[in-house]
Amino acid sequence: MLEIEIDGKKLTVPNGTTVIEAARSIGTHIPHFCYHKKLSIAANCRMCLVQVEKAPKPLPACATPVNDGMKVFTHSDMAVKAQQGVMEFLLINHPLDCPICDQGGECQLQDLAVGYGKSGSRYEEEKRVVPNKDLGPLISTDMTRCIHCTRCVRFTEEIAGLQEMGMAGRGEHSEIMSFIGMTVDSEISGNVIDLCPVGALTSKPFRYTARTWELSRRKSVSPHDGLGANLIVQVKGDRVMRVLPLENEAINECWIADRDRFSYEALNAPSRLTRPMLKQGGQWIETDWQTALEYVANGLKSIVREHGTDAVATLATPHSTVEELFLLNKLSTALGTGAAAFGARHADARLGAARQGAAWLGQPIAELAANKAVLVIGSTLRKEQPLLAQRLRQAAKRGSKLSLIHAADDNLYSTPVGKLIVRPDQWVEALAAVVKAAAEAKEIAVPAEVAAAEASDAARAIARSLIDATAADAEGKAGRAAVLLGHAAAHHPRAAELATLAGLLAATTGATVGWLAEAANTVGAQVLGLAAQDALAAPRKAVLLFNNEVEFDSHDAQAALAAVKSAEMVVAFSAFKHGGLDYADVLLPIAPFSETAGSFVNMEGRLQTFNGVVKPLGETRPGWKVLRVLGNLLELPGFDFDSAEAVRKAALPQGEAGIAAKLNNDVTGVAVALAPAAAGLVRLGEVPIYQSDALVRRAPSLQKTRDAAAPVAGLSAATAAKLGLAAGDSVKLVQGEGEAVLAVAIDAGLADDVVRVAAAHPATAALGAMFAPIQLSRA
Repeated sequence: MLEIEIDGKKLTVPNGTTVIEAARSIGTHIPHFCYHKKLSIAANCRMCLVQVEKAPKPLPACATPVNDGMKVFTHSDMAVKAQQGVMEFLLINHPLDCPICDQGGECQLQDLAVGYGKSGSRYEEEKRVVPNKDLGPLISTDMTRCIHCTRCVRFTEEIAGLQEMGMAGRGEHSEIMSFIGMTVDSEISGNVIDLCPVGALTSKPFRYTARTWELSRRKSVSPHDGLGANLIVQVKGDRVMRVLPLENEAINECWIADRDRFSYEALNAPSRLTRPMLKQGGQWIETDWQTALEYVANGLKSIVREHGTDAVATLATPHSTVEELFLLNKLSTALGTGAAAFGARHADARLGAARQGAAWLGQPIAELAANKAVLVIGSTLRKEQPLLAQRLRQAAKRGSKLSLIHAADDNLYSTPVGKLIVRPDQWVEALAAVVKAAAEAKEIAVPAEVAAAEASDAARAIARSLIDATAADAEGKAGRAAVLLGHAAAHHPRAAELATLAGLLAATTGATVGWLAEAANTVGAQVLGLAAQDALAAPRKAVLLFNNEVEFDSHDAQAALAAVKSAEMVVAFSAFKHGGLDYADVLLPIAPFSETAGSFVNMEGRLQTFNGVVKPLGETRPGWKVLRVLGNLLELPGFDFDSAEAVRKAALPQGEAGIAAKLNNDVTGVAVALAPAAAGLVRLGEVPIYQSDALVRRAPSLQKTRDAAAPVAGLSAATAAKLGLAAGDSVKLVQGEGEAVLAVAIDAGLADDVVRVAAAHPATAALGAMFAPIQLSRA
């Protein structure tokens, strides 16, 4: 610890602290542009110059480490004169276009120019003009305004993982640009908009739609992945205009993913469902709520009376709130049809029965980066969990060892110490090999389940990384390691075996097991007792779909569509007019997250509540209110709630303590049966990042990104050569009765005999199961 003095205030700070950090700790503001607490030190804006006793000239506070006994003056004549001089240089070439700049009103340059700028300029030469760059559909550029702070450059390299932007030229000829005219395609690229201290990088969807001082700011929680990123939703009138991150170091730090930031565009999409609709004589008509709900209640009573309770299926998505899922489950249970289901993409019914509790991350999100080794199984990590991926990337920079088992060797922007890239139907065998290697390395009995596995060098490297990570150090303190199962592992037809082996590996190496929750309320749905299975596996007479679009949210879209089309009555609770127009009989408009109060339980078991930020659109109603009224019409007990808070209290009477008591990743009673790979081609059907839920599917800007490009049939070079195909060839893919025609793409990291075809997409919805055999022929 070192003692220093800043503007006459004495303080003690740890060795290695910079002057600007020390000043912030006592509330002293030093003006700056290039400094950011999450980025490396650049010291190129020079705005933070301060006077240090005995130093011959002002020093940059962001790059000057404190020394014992140092005296710093942030507002002395020397410091202020230096800061004013820097500001004059920064404004030399800066355009005077504040009235038309989207950054106006929240611009650091504006704010500091008031305090450190002059009323006029001594610069009489011609100002420079910099051509704008096309960075893609999300980021708008006005590069003449750029002050070369390089925050965006450092973010793309250090946080996003790939340096998609750089600075070329020298002096006043310097320009920030993307490489070789490419767009910025990172899944967290929108954060450069927040980082930019001027109006050089702004939001393209938000551009010229509102001024910042016209917006109300309201807190919310992301409804997308299981992280539960904290948001500030900015509203004008009754319309969401922009979404920004709300800093929460324990969850999303100060970042949000692009789908959190830009999916708000869907909230006012033309496809919004704003009035209840009934299908009469094959034609859709709009009606009132009373008529629609009475039609549903009478239909359910009739079907249960004639066909029994097993004839009704209730299916939700885990993007729904705790309150909605609780009442939906209560409705389903009271009708006698059993627990509502939320896992339509889950193919292994054994897993739900074998689980001893709600599957969760296994540790707090903030502690994930403290693991010395992490094995990720069945996860396209950067696209499934963008912000967790960057946490693990930062950990890898500090020496954490990352390994993976998958069918595709996608670039994680960090170097794995071990990887097993095998067909999806061989993931169980690959994980078994790691378990066996770990047992042999620990010199303990090899579990009988994995005795027949063959441990390769890669499997031994993965096992060794986990064992070494948990070994005690010189002080006798054990390290930490994690085995994480991703979305593809959860959707896998042998998910229960993967979970069993993950538990065995953790027990052998001392690691913890965790699941990367797919949706905002995946953990909450399990805590509430919903079933993680496909409720449409058996024929049904009536189907209730809550926020569920079966053509996109099912493991086998082909079978799911056939099931709902054969039902006598299908009721779709949805914020949008969707494929239900073809197969549903009733469409009931329920509010998206922005128009209702509710709560989500994120992957670490944290309960996060939020309120609606705008009024429901048209005759849209919060989902919990619709379910409450439907329960009353069905004359079911326990549906007399008058607020979302009352529903939440009934759903989670013990709050987070009750949630924590139900978190458990153990599985029991699952037999692991190792088998060789099947003959022929197998499909790798992942859910694209911008097809994961109803909001991102309808956000126009997200659908223009590279990640939302039309699906292709990905093949390894060896597989393509064996089939006589080349990149760009058109092929017909067949699964069961469905087929799709796609172009071939060569995927260098893909395992042989695997066809990588995205699920949850209109172009592939006719195909079958996500990890089933698939036939391919030239179209």
